[in-house]
Formats: sequence, structure tokens, C-alpha cells
Amino acid sequence: MEGGTRLENANPLIFQRSGERQLTTEEEDEEFADPIDDREIFDLIRTINDPEHPLSLEELNVVEQVRVRVNDNDSTVSVEFTPTIPHCSMATLIGLSIKVKLLRSLPERFKIDVHITPGAHASEQAVNKQLGDKERVAAALENSHLLEVVNQCLSGRT
Repeated sequence: MEGGTRLENANPLIFQRSGERQLTTEEEDEEFADPIDDREIFDLIRTINDPEHPLSLEELNVVEQVRVRVNDNDSTVSVEFTPTIPHCSMATLIGLSIKVKLLRSLPERFKIDVHITPGAHASEQAVNKQLGDKERVAAALENSHLLEVVNQCLSGRT
């Protein structure tokens, strides 16, 4: 939040963070090719910072493991996210941050679909259209100010 801007959701509900996943011997073995699963994707996105609050997307319940779908054989990842309020003006930025994190973290073979949980946002169709359009996403990431904000969301808290 910059310059005294009024918060849209000044008192969001805060949820408990899930524990760290215990890695199996096979997952730790770099020689063993284990498939990417829902929890691995959730672990990548759960710590993304909310652009408006000093909290993670997991702590605000914007992302949940049950809303992550992975098919490693088909190389597809689908993530539904739920903004904290139906008129959240940060929804596109949150979705873009999730998409960028996955694009930077996953092998290029994966097709990544990031969208709003059905019925959770007033502008759901417009936001989903923007997030699903490769050219719009690429153009957004060419905007240095927007890229800086996305990188702040991805930087992790100290």
C-alpha cells in the first residue's frame, strides 16, 4: 500500500499457515524423476505476498491446496484463487503474481491456467480473460512498474 491509500479490506480474516511438507527420500534424490504434484505447486504459491497486506496469500486463504490441480503427464497446472472481497481491485495483480511465480518455477512444458474461483469476484470473467491471454500477460510484464510490484509480491517476507 502506497501513499496513504485506503485499504479495500482493512480487516481481513487471517488463516493459519499449513506446515512445511516433509520430503520423502525419493523427492530428495536428484537422480529420481518424481512427478510434480498439487502440494508442490501449492508450496510454490502459498508464500506469495498479498499486494495490500503484510500477509501471504495462504494466510488470507486466497490460495488453498484443494484449489490446485496438476496433471504431470499432460503437463497442465490449474490454480483457482479466491480474492478476500468480491470487488477486490487487486485480483488481476494477485493472479498475475501466481502465474509469474509458476512460469518462473516450472519447466516450460507446463501449460499454466490461473483463474478466480467461480462466483468469488464481481469481475471474474474479465480478470480470467486477462490472465488467460498470453499476449496481455507478456505486455503487463513489459511494464516496469507493474513488474516491480509483482516482484515485491514474490519476494517473500522477512
